[in-house]
Amino acid sequence: MKNIDIQRKYAAFIDYFEQAMPIAESELKYENPYQLIVAVILSAQCTDKRVNMTTPALFERFPDAKSLSEASQDDVYQLIKSISYPNNKAKNLIGMAKALVTEFDGVVPSNLDDLQRLPGVGRKTANVVMAVAFDKPAMPVDTHVFRVSARIGLTHGAKTPLETEKQLVEHIPQNILSKAHHWLILHGRYVCVARKPKCEECGIKDICDFYQKKVK
Repeated sequence: MKNIDIQRKYAAFIDYFEQAMPIAESELKYENPYQLIVAVILSAQCTDKRVNMTTPALFERFPDAKSLSEASQDDVYQLIKSISYPNNKAKNLIGMAKALVTEFDGVVPSNLDDLQRLPGVGRKTANVVMAVAFDKPAMPVDTHVFRVSARIGLTHGAKTPLETEKQLVEHIPQNILSKAHHWLILHGRYVCVARKPKCEECGIKDICDFYQKKVK
């Protein structure tokens, strides 16, 4: 019975968002895979809005991996110092760019293993690049996806992002996997917020474990 319940929950979740949010995209501004991977590295523990305010000057100064690979850490730091952890991110950005130039001829790879070889690129960032830049089926799990999927009851007992990713991938069709990632992020960012979720505004509260427990 539990499997039937979870299948119905996923079906209702997908049906609602297909109607309410048929187009769901990243809020990061980018023009190519290089710009996206830079923006995603910068977005760790930082808002997309802040990243979007910072990247235009960075991309003007360093328009490709080669130019960024030749930058000094201080030059990059000065351009991203308004973002969280600027020293570490400046180091990672330059390291990532150097690896792109030396290992991939300056071209951002499109598969998970190669992406994770780049400094500053973990599984979540690699999945974002695959999903957003290359339109490949992937489920990046950030804090919003982790929280929202557990609250709704799409995942159960997942203690790590990887466990959450595996459960979501098991139940969501590949052809909408990347879009479902954005559904969960945007729902978590604007409705199912961390401290005081806006349950009364939520269109899926009828299938949400958190809300059902709240109203009992």
